[in-house]
Amino acid sequence: MNIRGWKKIVLYRYFLSFTTIKYSDIIYSSIFYGGENMSAIDLTVLGMIKEKEQSAYDLQKNVEYRNISKWIKVSTPSIYKKVVQLEEKGYIKGNVSKEGNMPEKSIYHITEKGNKYFLELMKKISAQMVNIFLDFNAVIINLEMVSPLERKELTENIEYQIRQFQKAVLQLKEERTDIPFTGKTILKQQVFLSEALNKWIENFRELYLEE
Repeated sequence: MNIRGWKKIVLYRYFLSFTTIKYSDIIYSSIFYGGENMSAIDLTVLGMIKEKEQSAYDLQKNVEYRNISKWIKVSTPSIYKKVVQLEEKGYIKGNVSKEGNMPEKSIYHITEKGNKYFLELMKKISAQMVNIFLDFNAVIINLEMVSPLERKELTENIEYQIRQFQKAVLQLKEERTDIPFTGKTILKQQVFLSEALNKWIENFRELYLEE
């Protein structure tokens, strides 16, 4: 292997060392978190019910409106299942409600046991070491397995998606002016993350793919 080949490998391994992002480098985001975190879903659902008594359907709509599934690895369909589980464990309780000609629905409120569990989760999750798992790292670690032309194409794909992520976050930041301060600060967090990822991919492309 020539000197240039060794140079690329050294640069490749150097950048790879930064692709698992620690909390000390960038504020936490679970937008790329691998696999659903059950504790985080429990805390999200309990917090929303603690904030306002609501039905499982309303919870799903609020998750969608607040784009919570972008920041916490939770799928909208899993919300209903989680509500059922939390009620079975006694953390929330539903009261049947009916308005006019609308079908009956259960409106959930948090119980004393649920409040204790909520606080327990708040303390537990806040004390956890934070990692951000990026799916495209699986591509990065295998770039040496493909041709130079394919490396360029794959890197450009990642760069494009990072820019799309940044564009989407900035758009949400402009549109969602009615959300609470904590929601706004999460959006700001995502802006910082997107800027850091942009800087990283630009440096990687310039150094690793330079001719």
